Amino acid sequence: MTIEVRVPTLGESVTEATVATWFKKPGDAVAVDEMLCELETDKVTVEVPAPAAGVMGEIVAKEGETVGVNALLATIAAGEGAAPAAGEKPAKAAAEPAAEAGGSVDVMVPTLGESVTEATVSTWFKKVGDTVAQDEMLCELETDKVSVEVPAPASGVLAEIIAAEGATVNASAKLAVISGSASGVSPAPAAPSTTVAAAASTGKDIANAPSAEKAMAEAGINPAQVTGTGRDGRIMKEDVAAAVAAAAAAPAAAPAAASAPAAAPRAPALAEDAAREERVRMTRLRQTIAKRLKDAQNTAAILTTYNEVDMTEVMAIRNQYKDAFEKKHGVRMGFMSFFTKACCHALKEVPEVNAEIDGQDIVYKNYVHMGVAAGTPQGLVVPVIRDADQMSFAEIEKAIAEKGKRARDGKLSMAEMQGGTFTISNGGVYGSLMSSPILNPPQSGILGMHKIQDRPMVINGEIKIRPMMYLALSYDHRIVDGKGAVTFLVRVKEALEDPRRLLMDL
Repeated sequence: MTIEVRVPTLGESVTEATVATWFKKPGDAVAVDEMLCELETDKVTVEVPAPAAGVMGEIVAKEGETVGVNALLATIAAGEGAAPAAGEKPAKAAAEPAAEAGGSVDVMVPTLGESVTEATVSTWFKKVGDTVAQDEMLCELETDKVSVEVPAPASGVLAEIIAAEGATVNASAKLAVISGSASGVSPAPAAPSTTVAAAASTGKDIANAPSAEKAMAEAGINPAQVTGTGRDGRIMKEDVAAAVAAAAAAPAAAPAAASAPAAAPRAPALAEDAAREERVRMTRLRQTIAKRLKDAQNTAAILTTYNEVDMTEVMAIRNQYKDAFEKKHGVRMGFMSFFTKACCHALKEVPEVNAEIDGQDIVYKNYVHMGVAAGTPQGLVVPVIRDADQMSFAEIEKAIAEKGKRARDGKLSMAEMQGGTFTISNGGVYGSLMSSPILNPPQSGILGMHKIQDRPMVINGEIKIRPMMYLALSYDHRIVDGKGAVTFLVRVKEALEDPRRLLMDL
């Protein structure tokens, strides 16, 4: 019996993924729930387990291909069908040389995803007349969402390039033609492939993600300078982005800022400066990201209101009970549980901050799924603590600690980052004194925490030094009026300056 292995659910807002790594090959024995392959999405890495025990049959989606939700990835021969499945691969392999010798093979646009109908040819890695090996990368396509690498379907000689760099092609277009007339030529190219070179330079036999290999080549980064967060230390595309960002942050990399695309038309550069500038066209993916970020700002009427809170009482409670709290509950008492409780308390009084707009309707949430923004080596993620309004201080601290660790390890699932109704972002851990957080659609509110700083304050006519924090609430003015936003922030301030109000439900 043949069992199909399909792409699992990736999340509400994710429609496609890229096959990063296959851990099994046709003919291998697999156990139930054994990891078969790894998929990369815009947010997380998803491992695909075997739905049943048997023998690995055909791999339909090769590494580097983009697949949609529920797309067929591979087949597993279970039970009596296991033996025939093991023999399928040699038959297929024997047919491949015949394809080489049979004249020519068309190179077609691979599957781009359910919602993607066209792509732009970004780069050709080979030119007409070059010898190519089967599965060697020929070119790269850019879509609105991902970069797709196109491998050679057979060995031979690249006879014709039909779609030149910069051309836009549809999902069923022909890209090039490989001739089988040079089948006697050694399939290995004169220069080693980027993947092989990278593996040799890093001293490991784990192939990095194809998208990561190209990103390192473009950035001129040695793989040894990149810390891989994928399976078994595999370098992913986001690892390269993190390494590039770290290098750009260094003082020595400051001149590279000139290569960043300008947000608005700029004045002509002086003649002596023009030679030291570099103009790089935005990729199609970057153009789409920029457009969607701006569309999000244009859709919501984002407004930010500010206040400040005296953290004296919260800090006193924390200092008094932190040791007993940790001893009993096994987790440290932080500030996030106080802020989460204060926000849940305020959301009950101002429910529109916890609501969202759906067409012509306003959807009020009679629960609080609190999103807690967390910085990771891969970027900012927002895991969601469900039913935070029903949790105790200890339960909130445990949930934040557990999800924070999973976020840093890159093990958060899509389900853990969906469904939030309100978000808290703590820029204070990085030293931010004040900021205006951006909404996380379709949510209508986000609270920004900041650095605690001692400042002179007038208390009962006397000047005293108090630990103060600025608070910022960004909200969607389409659904939240100014009165509601200010009331919400005042209630948060009151609950933090006098935590007894939380016990009294005042």
